[in-house]
Amino acid sequence: MIRPRSPLAGQTVTIRAQVAKLGGKEYKVEDWWINVSGGRSWMVCEGNPAALTYAARGGFAGLPADNEVLYGKVDGLGYLVHVSEIAVNEPEPAGPAGAR
Repeated sequence: MIRPRSPLAGQTVTIRAQVAKLGGKEYKVEDWWINVSGGRSWMVCEGNPAALTYAARGGFAGLPADNEVLYGKVDGLGYLVHVSEIAVNEPEPAGPAGAR
């Protein structure tokens, strides 16, 4: 099953600070893992180092066992990251009323 290209594909995003070993790092998103792997879920990619690392990390972190998983690179190395692990830029809080 191949899905439409991720809206994050081609972007560099930040991984949430609390993510073990990857927190706070820039992540260059290629696409959904299922697209990069030719239609295979990370759950059935035996022997693939990125999938194995994600499975172990996801188990300890309590990540959902779904295919909302991206493939990208941190410092040139490939990693799988669940979409919930991507930091979302929050809007800046407004200043005091009348402040400019």
